Amino acid sequence: MKLLQINKLYPPHLGGIENVIRDIAESVATHSAWQSDVLVCQEKGKRATEKINEVGVYRATSFGRLFSLPISLDFFSLFKKMTKNYDLILFHHPFPLASLARFLFLNKKKPLAIWYHSDIVRQKIFYWLVYPFLYLDLKATKVIFVSSRRLAEKSPLLKKFLNKCQVIPFGVDLSNYAQDYSLEVSSLKSQHGRFMLAVGRLVYYKGYQGLLEALKSAPGKLLIVGIGPLENKMKEYIKDNGLEDRVVIITSRPDNLIPYYQACEFLVFPSNARSEAFGLVQIEAMACGKPVINTDLPTGVPEVSLDGISGLTVPVGDGDKLSSAIKTLWENDELRIQLGHNAKQRTEEIYSREKFNEDLRRTLENIVK
Repeated sequence: MKLLQINKLYPPHLGGIENVIRDIAESVATHSAWQSDVLVCQEKGKRATEKINEVGVYRATSFGRLFSLPISLDFFSLFKKMTKNYDLILFHHPFPLASLARFLFLNKKKPLAIWYHSDIVRQKIFYWLVYPFLYLDLKATKVIFVSSRRLAEKSPLLKKFLNKCQVIPFGVDLSNYAQDYSLEVSSLKSQHGRFMLAVGRLVYYKGYQGLLEALKSAPGKLLIVGIGPLENKMKEYIKDNGLEDRVVIITSRPDNLIPYYQACEFLVFPSNARSEAFGLVQIEAMACGKPVINTDLPTGVPEVSLDGISGLTVPVGDGDKLSSAIKTLWENDELRIQLGHNAKQRTEEIYSREKFNEDLRRTLENIVK
């Protein structure tokens, strides 16, 4: 059986979707009965082909990106050539180039599956231009994978195809979290003292501006690990509001984030738009026994860490409630420890990579039978 996944980019590009695609590809590749490849675009540069952990990675020539979309004619050429040779095509949406390529070149009898990661939220005019193609993709597919039921039910587009949606929550490799990182944790605590943690790209939908505003009336020190276009604006705000001693932005992403999760008191995940559909970093923190403060988005975000069980959930954009939640977890040791214990247990029961891989492979095999 030959599986081809199609997406914008692939690691080493940093991103939650890219990590999910790699996990799927490598999991499928471990089975001798499957061949697992991916078709993506270069961030910028000429076509390249390589083998990474038994996965064939085909990167189409790209001239860069516009509105987060690769500028690549070579993608269409590769798509037309490659898709003929696979038993199953798995699209990762939203990716309008793939939708257009399917419309133009894909054999309508070819088995197709779609992983729908999030709605297009900010580029409203662009969304309506690509909506017909997305709709036709979803109509043509055999199954639509989603990370949460809430995403399927709240998405204006997905709720038209609820009967095709199959929920498979993402997972993490729990064995990584059982290793001894005590030296790294001690070093971080020695350097930063007590701190809360936020992890993610410095972009609008991560809600960092609201988090910084909430810190003006909440206690504690914050470490933010991420890079992105809002870095300078955030640093200016930190300086202008006298938060230099309490907020540290780490733009050189560590090779391993687990020591940071283990050293922190809790994770703050203040995303403010539907572009945030799940939040893998929530699971990563929970696997380390840390509670999460998240927001009540109409996506899977508040389904991952549950309010009052594995963390605290606050209304989107409510700075006062976010400030209060931070104060509660920072000052209430007993509550923080109990929520952290529940968070770890929840991850082990629901969000293991082993369970994710088993559920996904079983469904993929059923599609091509």
